[in-house]
Amino acid sequence: MRAVVIGLGSMGRRRIRLLRSIDPTMDVVGADLSPERRTQATLELGIRTYESLYEAVAVEDTDIALVCTSPATHASIVTECLNAGLHTFTELNLVADAYEQNIKLARKKGLTLFLSSTFLYRRETQRIIDEVGGLTGVYTYHIGQYLPDWHPWESWRDFFVASSRTSGIREILAIELPWLQGAFGSIKNVTSKRRSVTGLGLPYDDTAALMIEHESGALGMLLVDVVCRKAVRHFEYEDELHYLTWDGTPDTLRLLDVESGEMRQLMLYGDGEAQHKDGYASFVVENAYQDELVAFLDAVVGRSVPSYGFAEDLTTLRVIDEVEGLL
Repeated sequence: MRAVVIGLGSMGRRRIRLLRSIDPTMDVVGADLSPERRTQATLELGIRTYESLYEAVAVEDTDIALVCTSPATHASIVTECLNAGLHTFTELNLVADAYEQNIKLARKKGLTLFLSSTFLYRRETQRIIDEVGGLTGVYTYHIGQYLPDWHPWESWRDFFVASSRTSGIREILAIELPWLQGAFGSIKNVTSKRRSVTGLGLPYDDTAALMIEHESGALGMLLVDVVCRKAVRHFEYEDELHYLTWDGTPDTLRLLDVESGEMRQLMLYGDGEAQHKDGYASFVVENAYQDELVAFLDAVVGRSVPSYGFAEDLTTLRVIDEVEGLL
């Protein structure tokens, strides 16, 4: 199998490393408009690179494509990939451009169209779903990190979170809402308050507080921001029989033993198994990025069917639009 990765920034290079760890025999090439990124990918990863997907597929006999460019550019690139006969994996889109068109195109051509939803593949979120999924209690969840710290190697003004269409708030919600709905059911109702508290001059509110009612009856209080100077992810669930907390890292998932009254740590990784890359917050674990690529490759050969894709994400993006006052 041969893959082309479109977009050779930090995420594109991560995907290439992970593809090679899954299948060392896989031939991976890259495409990027930036000569600097093409050179970096060649030096760092030893891959062949091209200026465009058109150029890559004209030279290489490719089977699959990974779209790792900025979210607002995904729609047309996904269409191009599908028209080229490529099974296509795409990072978070954050906007619903051409969703229905590309769903129909993939179905017509018999191709896999796979959407990244990394937190559905985290062992911790999977365990939370196992422990409290479907219950009707209450959860509180805060996710925050100061926007200039997201990519410390570049200015936040130079990547997609500088735009209101693909804001940092939208990205956090697009990451978290799929697994929360996996745990507690689809969102029945959401109310929100938004405001800005930083001097960054963002073209969107930097903080959003949500009250969520799920179809199961569970209630959630979700706070997301790009303000917090200490990267934080803190989740708590409670009802009269359950209490669970998670601070976003592999070793912080804890469940109350109701009989003894003690908090029990749930260990989901063996020694040294949880992979973390320098330069990212401690709750960014590489394992889930790899596991969802395995799920994509399995879907390509018919071994599995993705549980969350473009159709489900269209509903999630409508919820996010509602939160941002766009509906």
